[in-house]
Amino acid sequence: MKKKIVVFTGAGVSRESGVLTFRDSVDGLWENHNIDDVCTPSGWRKDREKVLNFYNDRRKQLPTVGPNSAHTDLVKLEDKYDVTIVTQNVDDLHERAGSSKILHLHGELTKARGAMYSHKTSPLDNIVEIGYNDINIGDKCEITGSQLRPHIVWFEEMPFNVEESYDAIIESDVLIIIGTSLMIGYTLNLLSSVSDDCKIYYIDPQPSRYLDHSGKDITYIEKPATEGVELILNELL
Repeated sequence: MKKKIVVFTGAGVSRESGVLTFRDSVDGLWENHNIDDVCTPSGWRKDREKVLNFYNDRRKQLPTVGPNSAHTDLVKLEDKYDVTIVTQNVDDLHERAGSSKILHLHGELTKARGAMYSHKTSPLDNIVEIGYNDINIGDKCEITGSQLRPHIVWFEEMPFNVEESYDAIIESDVLIIIGTSLMIGYTLNLLSSVSDDCKIYYIDPQPSRYLDHSGKDITYIEKPATEGVELILNELL
């Protein structure tokens, strides 16, 4: 039976592909948009067209960038290990690199869902694949008739796939954390759920030290994602 690896990725793994993310925001602005206006349920209620246009622009960027060597090198681990990618990223670069098991915590830009409720996900609203196409005012969920919205987790909303991610992390023999500041509250609980026998690698040019208090065995690799993953690959394979 293959040993289990969980790779937990954040913005840093996509940044080297040229994907500008929330982590690059300055003074509360992301791509010159106030984050509260485009990344919250209240912003959606206030101006749906502005929110749709913002994510349409993010989605249009995806075909112009590709997976970098960190994405593709992680796929090589599947030759020897049972690998699960748990990602905070909403792009499709892990998919395009060829990873076979991916859990998106914060949704996916290439999908849409209905907005029957403005404050939570409705189990009735269908999740649809839209690829790199726009979502426009008047595009409706076929089941509920509600306006389609990006399949994205906004601030104040609950992340997706948390239970599945907990299960994967608890069972992991190796946990690789890449390109995340661990600033989101639930993340520390998620990553602290590893067993005492789990080996942890943390790749980031400026890693946070929140996990130092967990008593876990952590190897810090203070390098960009592409360089850090190459080092780990040489060790694990």
